[in-house]
Amino acid sequence: MMKKTLILATSLFVAFSSLAEAQDRYQNRPPVIISPDLTAPWVTQLGGSVQPVVYRQQRPIDAQSERATRKQYLLQRRAKRSGVSVAQPVAMARAQKPAQRPLDPQFLPQTVAYETQEKPGTIVIDTNSRFLYLVTGKGQARRYGVGVGKPGFEWAGVHKVTRKSEWPAWTPPSEMIAREAAKGHYLPASMEGGPANPLGARAMYLGSTLYRIHGTNAPWSIGFAVSSGCIRMRNEDVVDLYERVKIGTKVVVI
Repeated sequence: MMKKTLILATSLFVAFSSLAEAQDRYQNRPPVIISPDLTAPWVTQLGGSVQPVVYRQQRPIDAQSERATRKQYLLQRRAKRSGVSVAQPVAMARAQKPAQRPLDPQFLPQTVAYETQEKPGTIVIDTNSRFLYLVTGKGQARRYGVGVGKPGFEWAGVHKVTRKSEWPAWTPPSEMIAREAAKGHYLPASMEGGPANPLGARAMYLGSTLYRIHGTNAPWSIGFAVSSGCIRMRNEDVVDLYERVKIGTKVVVI
């Protein structure tokens, strides 16, 4: 009887000890950490160390951008089903805003080979390449860099120099005044000639139009499409051309 009691007591002692140890182990167990990398548990089973994965926080997408993206997606999906292609949105043509930097050497005055049927003394302005050519004959011309009309103000034609002026005054046309006022830029009714005048040191007026070949107080704009249709040159270049050109000179703008 004593032997049975001793065995029972020993069994109970072992059972309670195991239970207490299990409770202590669960109470002091380390916190559960959920890896942001869902593949980490599986990589761990392969052995070796697992490098922590760092995820960058994504920037929140505003509702307007999300709607625009969703709309474009639906249009493309609908077009794909119907077999019609949808043109991707493109940036609208804008006037160029050149930075104040040194002039590109190609726009400096220089004598170049130039084959043309125009007679010597004729001015040919290539608006696409931003060059003005004064034909000198024998397959050559004196070339100058120019600034030309911005998008919406391009033009082409044949005129003659009808007037020349040194340090010309500037009277902005009413259309320009209204156009700039709508942008918050208020132009003067007129401005006397001088270094601050947008027409620069010289001006050669073309036919009965409002267009001129003139200087500029923004020489860094040469080589760009920035004007309201006039052809602009550096002041030193327009002075040089002015001395070589007479009233009645033919001007071809292409």
